[in-house]
Amino acid sequence: MIPAALQHIAAMYAGVVTPPLIIGQAAGLDTAGMTRLIAAGLLIAGLATILQTLGLSRFAGNRLPFVNAASSAGIAPMLAIAETSAPGHQLPAIYGAVMVAGLFCLAVGPFFGRLLRFFPPLVTGVVITLIGVTLMPVPVTWAQGGDKTAADFGAMRYLALAGFTLVVILLFQRFGRGFVRQVALLLGLFTGTLAAIPFGMADFTALREAPLAALPAPFAFGAPEFQPAAILSLCIVMLVLMTESSAGMLALGEICERRTDGRTLTRGLRTDGIATLVGPVFGGFPTSAFAQNVGVVSLTRVRSRYVVAVAGGALLVLGAFPVLGAVVSLVPMPVLGGAGIVLFGSIAVSGIRTLSEAGLDDSSNIILVAVALGAGIIPLAAPAFYAGFPAWAQTVLGSGISAGALAAVLLNLFFHHLGTRSSTTAPALKSS
Repeated sequence: MIPAALQHIAAMYAGVVTPPLIIGQAAGLDTAGMTRLIAAGLLIAGLATILQTLGLSRFAGNRLPFVNAASSAGIAPMLAIAETSAPGHQLPAIYGAVMVAGLFCLAVGPFFGRLLRFFPPLVTGVVITLIGVTLMPVPVTWAQGGDKTAADFGAMRYLALAGFTLVVILLFQRFGRGFVRQVALLLGLFTGTLAAIPFGMADFTALREAPLAALPAPFAFGAPEFQPAAILSLCIVMLVLMTESSAGMLALGEICERRTDGRTLTRGLRTDGIATLVGPVFGGFPTSAFAQNVGVVSLTRVRSRYVVAVAGGALLVLGAFPVLGAVVSLVPMPVLGGAGIVLFGSIAVSGIRTLSEAGLDDSSNIILVAVALGAGIIPLAAPAFYAGFPAWAQTVLGSGISAGALAAVLLNLFFHHLGTRSSTTAPALKSS
C-alpha cells in the first residue's frame, strides 16, 4: 500500500506545488511566505483527498481512488487578479474570489449533471489547451532566472541549466522503465538541482529558516477581499474544474468497474466545493481532480481507494512540516523552467487530445475552436489589448483561460443549442 501511495505522490507533487510557486511569486512573497503557501497547498490537498476517498456519510466524498488538489487551471485568472490589484491586496483579492467560487460549486454541484451538455469536449478541449499555452511564458521566465529586474536575467548559465534539466527529463522518459518513467519530471528536478549546487545557483535559505513543524494560520496572508470581476472570472474557471472532476469520476468508475451515478458526482463535486471554500482560509487555491493520478490508477490497476487515502495522509504530513515543503524552494528557477516547459506543454497536449475527439470535421466546430483559441491567445500576444476596457472587463478578458472559456461556451450555445432541440444529459455525461 505504501509504495503504491508514494507513486501517487510522485505523480502529482510537481503539480500541487506549481500554483503556490507561481501565485506566490506574482504576489511578491518572500521565502518564508512561499514556504507557508506551499505547506498550505499540500495540507489542503491531503484533507480534500482523504475526504474524497473515505467520504463523509452520504454528504461528501465519491469513495473512489480520486486525488484532489489545487488545479493549474486557476493560475492564469489568479495572475490576472494579482496584476490588477494593489500591492498587498493580491492574495486577499484572489482568496475572496476563490471562496465565492467554492460556494458557487456547492450550489451548482447537485444540478451539474444537467449542465454538462454545455461543456462538451469541444469546450473543455479549448480550455485545457489554453491552460497550457497561456502558462508557457511562466517557465520561460523561470528559465531566464525568474527575476526580470535582475541584472543577469537571461544569462547563459541560467539557460544552460534549464536546457540541461529538460534534456535529463527527456532521457529519463526515453530510456526509463515503469516507475522511473512516471517520475521523470521529479528526477529531472532533482538532477538539475544537484547540478546547480557546485555553481552556487541553489539557495538553502528557506530550508534553514523553515520551522520543523507548524500548521498554517487562518488568513495569514490577509482577510479576503471580494471583487466582482475577480469572482466572475474564477466562477467561470470553477465550471471548467467541475467538468474535469466529473470526467475524472466517470473515468475512474469505468476503471474500477463501478458505475458512477448522479449521487456519486454530486458528492464528489461537493468535496471540491468544500475544499475550494475552506482552502483560502489557510492559503489554498481552487481544488479539483488530478488527471495524472487517474492515469496512475489505470496504468497500475491498483484500484483501492485506501491507497489514495494513504497518499492523502502523506500530503498532510508534508503540509504539517513546512521544512519538508521548503525542500521545493531549493530547486533553482532555471531548473523549474526546464521542467515547466514539459509540465505546461503536456497540459496543452491533453487539450489537443480532447479536441481530436470533438468532431472537428464539422465546419461549425472548427470556427468555434478557432475563435475561442483566438480570444484566449489575445491577452498573451497583446497584453495591453484590453487596457482601455473597464477594470472588471480587464480582469475577466485579461486571462486567456477565462476569455477563451467564455467564448467557447457562448459559441457552443450559438451553434449547437439555440434554435435546436435540447439533447439529453446521458450522452453529454458519456462524452465528458
